[in-house]
Amino acid sequence: MTEEEKILAESNYSASNIQVLEGLEAVRKRPAMYIGDISENGLHHLVYEVVDNAIDEALAGYCDHIDVIINEDNSITVEDNGRGIPVDYHPKEKKSALEVVMTVLHAGGKFDKGSYKVSGGLHGVGVSCVNALSSHMTTNVYRNGEIYQQEYAYGKALYPVKVIGECGSKTGTKQSFWPDNTIFTVTEYSFDTLQIRLRELSYLNKGITITLTDERQKDENGNPRFEKFYSDEGLKEFVRFLDRNNTPLINDVIYLNTEKNGTPVECALMYNTGFRENLHSYVNDIHTREGGTHEAGFRSALTRVLSKYAEDSKALEKAKVKIEGEDFREGLIAVISVKVGEPQFEGQTKMKLGNSEVRGAVDQAVTEALTYYLEEHPKEAKLIVDKVILAATARIAARKARETVQRKNPMGGGGLPGKLADCSSKNPEECELFLVEGDSAGGSAKQGRSRTTQAILPLRGKILNVEKAMWHKAFESDEVNNIITALGVRFGVDGEENSKKANIDKLRYNKVIIMTDADVDGSHIDTLIMTLFYRYMPELIEQGHLYIANPPLYKCTKGKISEYCYTDEERNEFIRKYGNGEETGIHTQRYKGLGEMNPGQLWETTMDPTKRILKQVTINEAQDVDATFSILMGDDVEPRREFIERNATYANIDA
Repeated sequence: MTEEEKILAESNYSASNIQVLEGLEAVRKRPAMYIGDISENGLHHLVYEVVDNAIDEALAGYCDHIDVIINEDNSITVEDNGRGIPVDYHPKEKKSALEVVMTVLHAGGKFDKGSYKVSGGLHGVGVSCVNALSSHMTTNVYRNGEIYQQEYAYGKALYPVKVIGECGSKTGTKQSFWPDNTIFTVTEYSFDTLQIRLRELSYLNKGITITLTDERQKDENGNPRFEKFYSDEGLKEFVRFLDRNNTPLINDVIYLNTEKNGTPVECALMYNTGFRENLHSYVNDIHTREGGTHEAGFRSALTRVLSKYAEDSKALEKAKVKIEGEDFREGLIAVISVKVGEPQFEGQTKMKLGNSEVRGAVDQAVTEALTYYLEEHPKEAKLIVDKVILAATARIAARKARETVQRKNPMGGGGLPGKLADCSSKNPEECELFLVEGDSAGGSAKQGRSRTTQAILPLRGKILNVEKAMWHKAFESDEVNNIITALGVRFGVDGEENSKKANIDKLRYNKVIIMTDADVDGSHIDTLIMTLFYRYMPELIEQGHLYIANPPLYKCTKGKISEYCYTDEERNEFIRKYGNGEETGIHTQRYKGLGEMNPGQLWETTMDPTKRILKQVTINEAQDVDATFSILMGDDVEPRREFIERNATYANIDA
């Protein structure tokens, strides 16, 4: 093609180049735009969309029972006892209202304020998106004494809505769907993942019964796995559930349920003896993980009321410390739930609320309730204020510890930890840091690595368990400081000198890889390091920077054939393949430590990017992860014992 022809072709951009996607084709073409992603989160999001419709019926006062079933073939059934989706003729679309709801984007009762005052699914794409991304879907509606049915394939109706029987006085909607496995990269539903969300919904909507049944998992009597969620007290129970693995500072749950400026506000909070803030906020049952105006209103009220009480009681004068906002939130556990008629979310993810009027409503509600509580409970109020003062003292100590570290280890030049074998590349995108257990394995890793892109930081023994320590104690630990300094992480964002928020703008490595022995001690070190990252630098996990290396457990040899086996299953497969199920003539070398491998073996099995197996550390649901860390790394032995017994089948325990 000549230059002239090329210019002509490029300029020939006309109406024929514009592609119009009809109906739900847009959803199938770009599913991530509608459900977030096409992996595990997106797959489970389909269930949440259908359940949210039932919850909307509950919020409107027409539904109090929702059943969710994972069927044996991994399809999902959701049934509620609401009013049932309307089935009458839609004059504009010239078809049943049910078919409109199921097959047309931006169609639903959420836009008509007479139908739903508030709703979680505000874009009207929920159930139609589920339909579009399912290879098959069936909807049964119980309404007007009759059972109506319609089936769909890939979002298109297979036949008009028809009556298939009578239902008496029963009302509601039953929907079953089979996710399209040509779209989703993950196709198996997780009972535990669904359980977290359904439990959450039961606390946020007290008085509603939600059940979860898994027909794929049955006990010795043939009964499927089953959980029932129901809450009488709502957020009060939710806060106690979230705080179940901590030691309460006060036994009371400070609770409010009111309406301010037309915005219903419900909030429950309590304090424990720990050092972490644990705040969960919701708008119309949507978990706003990035906060927003409702959280801002809560924090400003908490700070102002407690600060005034501390000043009036002369406690600050005696302590001689300056209190800051974050001091009031140490050991705080709280849930805020607001209902907003027309919420404005920042971004498409619905993670951050932007309505300015909600801040004032929450601020006023929390101010009134907290002021009343402190006046009526002087003993508990003193405990809270004393804890705030302790937090301020620790914060000042932490700042001094950080300043000391930064004086000793200024970034740049020779300020990196002496034990760090850094890589030569200065491009963080291609660099990775291995946190290696012990000097011996660290020596092998230094020799076996790719010096251009791989850095090695050996760790001596087990690092500080930050779950049990006050926040500033981590900065007094050499091993912890070596990790923080090597990464280039600083604390304090947007000039907030004393903030506990990690600033990872100058992160020196794209991948941080924990590499420890495949034994109990190694697993414990993994957990200690993950606890450090989760409690101090969660941004690294959230942005996908943290990984765990997976060294082989065995090297199996039969004659001239040798293979590394990373699991017991792989070793058994080697024995089956080369020994006909007999170990005779097969030599198995068990690697109990990384130090047992020479540099070449360590590179080949665990460090070579073209061959290695890395496990990425993710945070799927903060409340569940938070509880797990509290169980495994906290002081209370009994919950830890129960957790280990319950999950023993998943644990590799090295004798």
